[in-house]
Amino acid sequence: MTPIGLDPVRYFDSDPAIRRIASELYAGVKELPILSPHGHTDPAWFAENEPFPDPAKLLIIPDHYIFRMLYSQGVSLEKLGINSLDGKFGEPDPEKVWGLFAENYYLFAGTPVANWFDHVLHEIFDIPEALNAKSGNSIYTAIDQALKTPEFLPRNILDRFKIEVIATTDDATHSLAHHQVIRDSDWKGRVIPTFRPDAVTNLAHSDWAQNIHVLGELVGYELTSFPKYISALEQRRAYFKSMGATATDHGVTSPYTNRLSRESANDMYQSALSGKLNPGDDHSFSAHMLMEMARMSTEDGLVMQIHPGVFRNHNSQVFHQYGTDKGADIPIQTEYTHNLYALLNEFGNDTRFNLIIFTLDETNYSRELAPLAGHYPALKLGPAWWFNDSIEGMTRFRQMTTETASIYNTVGFNDDTRALLSIPARHDLSRRVDSNYLAGLVATHRIEIATAREMSQALAYDLAKSAYNL
Repeated sequence: MTPIGLDPVRYFDSDPAIRRIASELYAGVKELPILSPHGHTDPAWFAENEPFPDPAKLLIIPDHYIFRMLYSQGVSLEKLGINSLDGKFGEPDPEKVWGLFAENYYLFAGTPVANWFDHVLHEIFDIPEALNAKSGNSIYTAIDQALKTPEFLPRNILDRFKIEVIATTDDATHSLAHHQVIRDSDWKGRVIPTFRPDAVTNLAHSDWAQNIHVLGELVGYELTSFPKYISALEQRRAYFKSMGATATDHGVTSPYTNRLSRESANDMYQSALSGKLNPGDDHSFSAHMLMEMARMSTEDGLVMQIHPGVFRNHNSQVFHQYGTDKGADIPIQTEYTHNLYALLNEFGNDTRFNLIIFTLDETNYSRELAPLAGHYPALKLGPAWWFNDSIEGMTRFRQMTTETASIYNTVGFNDDTRALLSIPARHDLSRRVDSNYLAGLVATHRIEIATAREMSQALAYDLAKSAYNL
């Protein structure tokens, strides 16, 4: 086994002057509490507070960043413990799943997955060896033993890493029963829901009609008309807010926004109910519903998040065999200036409205998004997201947006993960990258060190707390 130690100044510039300043800035923020306002962890973990069953189920199976790479190298999803939709079970032995991952860990060299995972192994589990085929079994055993201790119960993980608040992402039709269990407990941790209405606002969703039926059951009346549908969504938002939600989340292919007449919206809604959706109706209806959601946000105060620009489930074979979220969501080119025109002109100047835009299309950072966020009071930029959540990606985001929008029209960092223990790792990486970026500004005399300290604190904590009303 090869001993390994994570360099305390890792990811900082090799220039000694920049590295010294970055180290000072990072030291000032590394122990700040973590805010996780946009994530996908399972609220059942914190409601039930049971030990995680094994290292594979905690660290590999929830993390599509891991198995998408292995799948690209010819490793089947069954061998990674993924069950198929037709009832075939994936590899049941977690040690075999882990061993396969360990054998192929070299594939992640130079990727953010390795940055995060090395942090988890060496900083969280205190494992001194590098992960590889030879060390895989002993590392599995060490983690498995640790997971049996109270220190690694889900609630204790949040407490240990000072995760002050964590938001889950929940469909509009979720009962939020696990959130209620958490609220009724004597635990002081803060786990809040986020309202995700995509499954009832996307007319092309395969289960849209069934979801509308469930939504109607939840509010106590049939959603036979567009006004009743809108009323039901307003009621569900109010319920989510009563359960602690501070934000909504909208995953759309396009950020196109446009207001329809009530008659046109109702016609499209009725067509969808009857199963006779006309070509293009889903696109037009989505554009109108973004307008409706923005209107609701001005009234109920929920922060509106939009993250477009993804061709979801691009691999049809994987989708039909294993379902969604299996690593086959691919970025697509996205336009914002025209697409957001209707929404921003109606709501962008309203101080009651808070809109956060994410993108996977880096070409928009300096061309469209930074100028838009640098003007409209309601608009803030989400952090470098998904495939851009990396050392180079986060650095490019700062370089391409700060001069035009300033950091104060961004919202800090979101970890956006299903893998619980990657949260402290991701936030640590973000704090290091931002410290390094700000150190470069200090070293070139664009800002003073005192200003850099304030900006570092803002990026690590203050901006997320303010943007998400936490």
